[in-house]
Amino acid sequence: MGLYHKRLTVADIRALKGKRKLSMLFVDTPEEAAAAAAAGIDMLSIIDPVWTPEMREAAGDCFVQVGLLYGQLVTQEDYLRAAHRVMQIGGDCVYCASSFGTIKAIADDGIPVVSHVGLIPSKATWTGGFKAVGKTAQSAMQVYEHVKALEEIGVFGVELEVVPDRVALEISKRTNLVLLGMGAGPYADAQYLFAEDVLGYTRGHKPRHAKTYRDFRSEMDRLQVERIAAFAEFKADVDTGAYPAADHSVTMKDDEYQTFLSGLN
Repeated sequence: MGLYHKRLTVADIRALKGKRKLSMLFVDTPEEAAAAAAAGIDMLSIIDPVWTPEMREAAGDCFVQVGLLYGQLVTQEDYLRAAHRVMQIGGDCVYCASSFGTIKAIADDGIPVVSHVGLIPSKATWTGGFKAVGKTAQSAMQVYEHVKALEEIGVFGVELEVVPDRVALEISKRTNLVLLGMGAGPYADAQYLFAEDVLGYTRGHKPRHAKTYRDFRSEMDRLQVERIAAFAEFKADVDTGAYPAADHSVTMKDDEYQTFLSGLN
């Protein structure tokens, strides 16, 4: 697949650093991807298990980061094969939070890589659980050093999650990496939220940095009540014989039916 498309490239995104903020959403479904594309969202994050040609088509002109799942992939070869596969489907870069060696191997193969610093959900036990990282000088320096180490091995961007805004500002001044901020204040290069938070149907804990723009949960709950009611009515019709009615059945001309009967033993 060549670059004969209208969506942003890695070079475009790098060139926009410090010039304009990018919008980014994590989406799960083709409907969400298509809505993001129609709304003009710049970047999407989509995890590998749901990354398909259908999702690529739905994502339209959005630049798509495809998440390679830590724990489901283990060896460098696992990651490299997965990275090439998702790029062949039309991914624009891959997300990898594995070891430096694995990340470097992917980057060395010419595949654009985004990694992760700050609060890394899959490794949160090392930083004290699901809470902000970088609130002390020592912790902030560790975040900065992590960014610089990733820069050195060839990633082009990092998800910068739940760090103080002033730390993000200072890191941004000192790295050429694209900072995809989630709960990292206004100074990151992109602002990144989950579609479920934006749409108001968050499963479980809603993070402080999330902003909700619609109440899909109430509508989804209402639709579930209606779904159950419709299924119950269908069952009742089957139980009473009300379904299928005559207009739900295929008809047959009388003469054809009589000919059929006469041919039966």
